[in-house]
Amino acid sequence: MYAYEGAFSDTEVQDWLDRQIFRYQKWNFGLWAVILKETGGMIGQCGLTIQQWKDEEVLEIGYLFERLYWHKGYATEAAKACKKYAFEILKADEVCSIIRDTNVASQNVAIRNGMTMTDTWTKHYKGVDMPHYRYIVYR
Repeated sequence: MYAYEGAFSDTEVQDWLDRQIFRYQKWNFGLWAVILKETGGMIGQCGLTIQQWKDEEVLEIGYLFERLYWHKGYATEAAKACKKYAFEILKADEVCSIIRDTNVASQNVAIRNGMTMTDTWTKHYKGVDMPHYRYIVYR
């Protein structure tokens, strides 16, 4: 939970689950479990969500993996599959990843996914100012 300033409380976990269910009901997509083929175990999540960016809603590829599976290429592989889904199935013209300014590893995943950093915005979460970058790729 590096990007969120710590673990979620039980209430925050339930709110997160409720948001995921709502996203599937509204848009028919959301975050997917990433399963390691060799073990069948879940190692993270990656998918498409609609996120607020300044005054607009944008289609975002988000990814979150267990620390043990960082820097092994799983996030890049999953993010590329999500980009393909966004362009080929959803027929999106663009897709982005919104990443904290301090999360260099996730920024590198976005770059490997063909994205370019286009703008910045400071979000306020849990009393903390969190600058974010938006990386975009176009179809």
